[in-house]
Amino acid sequence: MTSLFTRIIEGELPGHFALRDDQCVVFMTISPITTGHALVVPRTPIDQWIDMPAALNGHLFEVARRVGLAQRVAFGTDRVGLLIAGFEVNHCHLHCVPANAIADLDFSRQEQGVSAERLADAAARLAAQLRADGVSGAL
Repeated sequence: MTSLFTRIIEGELPGHFALRDDQCVVFMTISPITTGHALVVPRTPIDQWIDMPAALNGHLFEVARRVGLAQRVAFGTDRVGLLIAGFEVNHCHLHCVPANAIADLDFSRQEQGVSAERLADAAARLAAQLRADGVSGAL
């Protein structure tokens, strides 16, 4: 299965990455709910998170935890929401969303047409904090 995310991971389509390791990548969504909204995506194109092998699932959730810790610092929020919707793209992905209120987790509030510069800036801020936190694979 080749998905939109597979094409981003392989460089066929542009993406603004903050982390790459042998099992997953972290990149900014093009339709963020809040600044810093990132996706944790397995390299293997598995459709649903419940179909991932336990070890891969564990790795993705640990990466998401480390991303969330970095997002709180990099984007100055009190919390980070973790959402798995599974409807937008048939390739599992965890949404890590910097949040100060429950409304910050509402997909109807996604921004459209966000500039590449804003996405690149958010990715750079997240990657810098991941590096400062000693996270392996941070760019």
